[in-house]
Amino acid sequence: MALDGTNDMNLSRRAMQAELLDAETELKLAYAWRDHRDEQALHRLITAYMRLAISMAAKFKRYGAPMNDLIQEASLGLMKAADKFDPDRGVRFSTYAVWWIKASIQDHVMRNWSMVRTGSTSSQKSLFFNMRRVQARLEREAAATGEQLDKHQLRQLIATEVGVPLHDVEMMEGRLAGSDYSLNATQSVDDEGREWIDALEDTGPQAAETVEEEHDLETLRGWLLTAMNALNDRERFIVRERKLKDEPRTLESLGDELGLSKERIRQLEAAAFAKMRKNLTAQSHEVQQFFA
Repeated sequence: MALDGTNDMNLSRRAMQAELLDAETELKLAYAWRDHRDEQALHRLITAYMRLAISMAAKFKRYGAPMNDLIQEASLGLMKAADKFDPDRGVRFSTYAVWWIKASIQDHVMRNWSMVRTGSTSSQKSLFFNMRRVQARLEREAAATGEQLDKHQLRQLIATEVGVPLHDVEMMEGRLAGSDYSLNATQSVDDEGREWIDALEDTGPQAAETVEEEHDLETLRGWLLTAMNALNDRERFIVRERKLKDEPRTLESLGDELGLSKERIRQLEAAAFAKMRKNLTAQSHEVQQFFA
């Protein structure tokens, strides 16, 4: 059953007109899909229970998600249920599908509740969908007995009722109470149009840090250039080809070009590095960390 671009009322009407499956027919369709991957059987099974998916999606409208999006998520859960359903277990498909439909809708609601992810663990999900209901019931019960509950007591009762830590209740309460705002919104009418984005800390390098880094790099380049100039032509060539190229040359290729053995190239390279280390150490002890 296609959902894209379908009007909610039309989709609901079509779902209500779908056939009602008895247990025997449902079982035959489930076997046909599981054992033979019969797509017609799958389509018939899903179509018959779209009314269930739509009915469950309607229960989540209060969370602000568009109804058509909720129905699409419900249908995805229904299809997952059909794909994983085992008719040998002796359970009606509708009973099995309810869990998958609900899980799919809840995941969608939590993903889209805020730009900041609300939570994904089972305890956080339970808290997200039950906290307001549990809180309202606790408040009604307290009012009926004339008891006054402060916020801390209420949070503790909710944590006990839902079975989650107290700090999870405090965190979820803050998230559910707030909403996302544009960073381009002005902070107040008294701030001459100053936007919230102007108050964010710049995490990039500051001017002083940039200047200091550039100075250090320039100093290091000067040290390296002086050390390279202290080498003879052959040593300078080996160091340049071995360490300063994007694709360093091998000892063997340099040996072939210079008419020397691979071992002799390795010895010249080691001698050149020893000269450079000595030269650099003489210029500044700070550079030793680069050759540790």
